[in-house]
Amino acid sequence: MSKSDVREASRELAIPTWDKPASACLASRIPFGVTIKVEELSKVGRAERLLKDLGFRQCRVRVHDDVARIEVDVADVARLAEPGIREQAVEGLRALGYRYVTLDLEGFRSGSMNPEPS
Repeated sequence: MSKSDVREASRELAIPTWDKPASACLASRIPFGVTIKVEELSKVGRAERLLKDLGFRQCRVRVHDDVARIEVDVADVARLAEPGIREQAVEGLRALGYRYVTLDLEGFRSGSMNPEPS
C-alpha cells in the first residue's frame, strides 16, 4: 500500500488523523553538522506547537543559531504576516529564547535545511 492508499483507507474508516500532515523528526529543523541538544529539540517542538495553536496546520521552525525561520504553507504566508497573528508568533518565539524571528517567503518545503546547491 502506498501512503496515499493508507490515507484513503483511513478516510473511509473515519480515522480522524487520515489527513494529518507528515511530520519529520524535530532534528530536521537543525542544520546538518550542528550538535543537537534535547533542550533545543524541546524548544523547536514548543515553537511549532505555538504556530499550530495559531491555526497553522503545516509548519516548521528551522533554527539558525538564535534565528527562528518559520515555514508555513505558501497559502498561509499572508495570514502569518497579518497584524495580531504576526505579533503573537514573534512574542511567543522570543519568549522561547529566539532573538530573531523570520518568515520564509518560499513557504513550507520538506528538506529545506539541506537544499541542493544552486
